[in-house]
Amino acid sequence: MISGNTLKISNGVKLNNRILPLLIPLLIFLLQEVYFFYPRFIYIAAVLAVLLIFFIVWQFGRASEIDKQWWNYLILPVIMSVSVMAYSVFISNKLIIQLLFIFNLIFLYLYLRHVYYYLLNPLAYEVLSLESLSSYVNWLAFFLLASTFYGLESFLNLPIFWLVLIMIGATVLLIYQIIWVNKIELKNGLPYILISCLILVELFWSISFLPFNYNIAGLSLAICYYVIIGLVKNYLLDRLDAAKIKMYLILGLVSLLLILFTARWV
Repeated sequence: MISGNTLKISNGVKLNNRILPLLIPLLIFLLQEVYFFYPRFIYIAAVLAVLLIFFIVWQFGRASEIDKQWWNYLILPVIMSVSVMAYSVFISNKLIIQLLFIFNLIFLYLYLRHVYYYLLNPLAYEVLSLESLSSYVNWLAFFLLASTFYGLESFLNLPIFWLVLIMIGATVLLIYQIIWVNKIELKNGLPYILISCLILVELFWSISFLPFNYNIAGLSLAICYYVIIGLVKNYLLDRLDAAKIKMYLILGLVSLLLILFTARWV
């Protein structure tokens, strides 16, 4: 009887956990829609969204025998969800805002589903799923974050010093997330996290003095982020060679030139 009850409870937990990767993103999407129609609730919606992500990741970590360091799985979904809401404040096109919310919904579902499989059902987990998804969304989250900070500086005249301090924390977390998700030892990656963060923060400060609008400034910094993180990641994974160095540098330079020569400033 005891073993039967235990099995029944265990099955119940697995069933609930299987539903959560769909339920939580839908709830967060609804919170973002509440904010869309009632902008004054943006802080409440953001806090509740973070708490929902915290709950599901904590629940998976508590039930997992694979990895108990569940807090690492919080970084990307939290920063992405908050960045989407913060960035949408500066957008007047309602369709674009809705597309961002839908994109975040899809991302959260895919990410949390991969986390569920990795932690609770490893036999069904597709190898490198989290790594592949993180590599793209991590960059987008950085772009949204950087653009938001530049927007805050432009529209609200917030002191750049305070924005730099927040940017340091967010950049460290995003770079750490890439290091962690690619299973690179922290003791090996820590110096590169600090150096990369220092370079990016200096670039963030420098770009803030240029006559760019917040999107151009954010995208320019995000391209630099892509090049730096790409080189660091490949180096730490022993995959860096002359061809990849040239590819990242040429791609970054061409992208920056295209943006600067084709986009409207101010």
